[in-house]
Amino acid sequence: MMEMPYPYYNSYPPYYQPPVGDQLSQLRQQQYQPMQQMQTPPPQPQPANNGIIWVQGEEAAKAYMVAPGNSVLLMDSEGNTFYLKSTDAQGMPLPLRIFDYTERTGAAQKAPVLPAEDYVTRAEFEALAARLDALSAPKPTTRKNTAKEEPGNE
Repeated sequence: MMEMPYPYYNSYPPYYQPPVGDQLSQLRQQQYQPMQQMQTPPPQPQPANNGIIWVQGEEAAKAYMVAPGNSVLLMDSEGNTFYLKSTDAQGMPLPLRIFDYTERTGAAQKAPVLPAEDYVTRAEFEALAARLDALSAPKPTTRKNTAKEEPGNE
């Protein structure tokens, strides 16, 4: 018979298991571990960011990584700007959208006033209405036309 070079054919070799200590050393380890945990200071509460992602400028917004198929709102910590960064389903970034924001005050909340050239004055409107009425009114017939149309006048 031929002897196999590796005795553990089709099975894993046994792994090393460290020897189990006596019960006294196990009890000492259990008593020592809670002491270590109590000595560590409690974690400090982190300030909540309320879901706002802050970046420093446009270059940082461009460098921010976004998961494929997602969009994020990035607030600029250096100015009154925010960015919308999006990626397509394959993870390719779409063009960065940049917005500026300003604070609304009581006077600014009113509807914006459009330039006067976008409006018609009342006099211009009435003149246009009169022209439309003149064009749509029936035309009066002349006497020669009525004579030809009457059956007894030939």
